[in-house]
Amino acid sequence: MAVIETRLAHQVHRVATTLLAEAATRPSVPLGALTQLRDFVVAHLRHHHETEDNDLWPRIVAAVPATERELGALSEEHERLDTALHLLAAVNLNGDRPEDGAGVAVSTHAGDDGAAEGLRTALRDAAAAVRDTVHDHLAHEEPLLLPALRDRLSPAEWRDFAQQVIATTPPVAGHLMVGFLDEVGSTADVELVLANLPEPVRPLLPAMRTQATDDLRILRGNGSRSEGAA
Repeated sequence: MAVIETRLAHQVHRVATTLLAEAATRPSVPLGALTQLRDFVVAHLRHHHETEDNDLWPRIVAAVPATERELGALSEEHERLDTALHLLAAVNLNGDRPEDGAGVAVSTHAGDDGAAEGLRTALRDAAAAVRDTVHDHLAHEEPLLLPALRDRLSPAEWRDFAQQVIATTPPVAGHLMVGFLDEVGSTADVELVLANLPEPVRPLLPAMRTQATDDLRILRGNGSRSEGAA
């Protein structure tokens, strides 16, 4: 389960960051849809690397002390990723007020064609930086992490960690996580992962899948939002 869940999470991060960079400059994609995906990417990537640094790495080091240095290097890469995520989050997709911190600030109205193009270009550049950082980082992380999860971390340790992750996952566009999981994983593997969701959430999965299908179609420029969709 540890390897299955980690591989799926990493594939979601690859696909989501790639889609954001590609969708950013498509005129057919509303800024609202881009904002939702951007916020999803920022929130879930931050949560993922913070839970690794603060919880998973100490568990692995306790089981395999020799991994401490390499995991420390991965945490340094997490810091660089966090810098890229900060710049991505700072792109002001509202377009009608300046950002209140460092980063990309645009004070013109998004309704204006020139302003909207500037917003999309800023978003594309920031999203591409996150995408490249994530893809490079995962190429470094997986050769160390996946064998450690498979061979050294006990099932009980993983279950405890996974439960902590689920309990602290940010409630940001959760339907997109379900949609991306369906895209990157087999039906059996996705069901194993979703079986860990809190019981009140499971009846919502059909509606979440419908919303995710609709939103991802829009982001890929393949259609318009269905009537009544959020």
